[in-house]
Amino acid sequence: MRERRFRNRREAGRLLAEELLEYGGRGDVVLLALPRGGVAVGAEMAKILRLRLDVFTVRKLGVPGQEELAMGAIATGGARVINRSVVAALGIDEETIERVAAREERELRRREALFRKGLPPLSIRGETAIFVDDGIATGATMRAAVEAARKLGPAAIVAAVPVAPPSVAERMAEIVDDWVVLLTPEVFYGVGQWYEEFPQLRDEEVCALLHEAAAARKGSPEGRRRHGAGEEEGAER
Repeated sequence: MRERRFRNRREAGRLLAEELLEYGGRGDVVLLALPRGGVAVGAEMAKILRLRLDVFTVRKLGVPGQEELAMGAIATGGARVINRSVVAALGIDEETIERVAAREERELRRREALFRKGLPPLSIRGETAIFVDDGIATGATMRAAVEAARKLGPAAIVAAVPVAPPSVAERMAEIVDDWVVLLTPEVFYGVGQWYEEFPQLRDEEVCALLHEAAAARKGSPEGRRRHGAGEEEGAER
């Protein structure tokens, strides 16, 4: 287990890829990055592992007035995860949860439309889905993604992140088929604490990374075979 901070998301992606080499080059594996930060990590992994990359949109439900603290999350496909311990400790009522969820649902739909530009998501039915983010703090967003993905019929679900608190890492290992985390520091104040460079990614940067990954995939031998055969990579979720 490494101890030092990551230089940036690209380095984190390279290091995660080294731990997932067994999945490299496989046509039955899809990388699903949680935007925005997870896309930068996933794009680097996709290049190294020669895998398809897609986004899986998840929105944190932040506590009003303390938006960095997650009381839950929602994901593509209608999945919702509520952190009942946070809700109970802060006395948050259902009306507040619904109000925040409605706002984040609008943002989720906006991002889906922006990042996909009308294209359908990659199908994960019968395939191995590897979920990637730049780190997790409470685990709510990743749990929402996993819960939503289970409804889509994957053969297996893998989660991979550079950093997570020990207790969260233990819980994540229980809900996925394979789990990779590079750093589990006892003292954890936030994901950005474990990066030397941790800029906020803009929407246009996410779109550019996804475009580059798609172009690289089409240029690979397998990508050309798929394209030439007219194989449909998108499917209704």
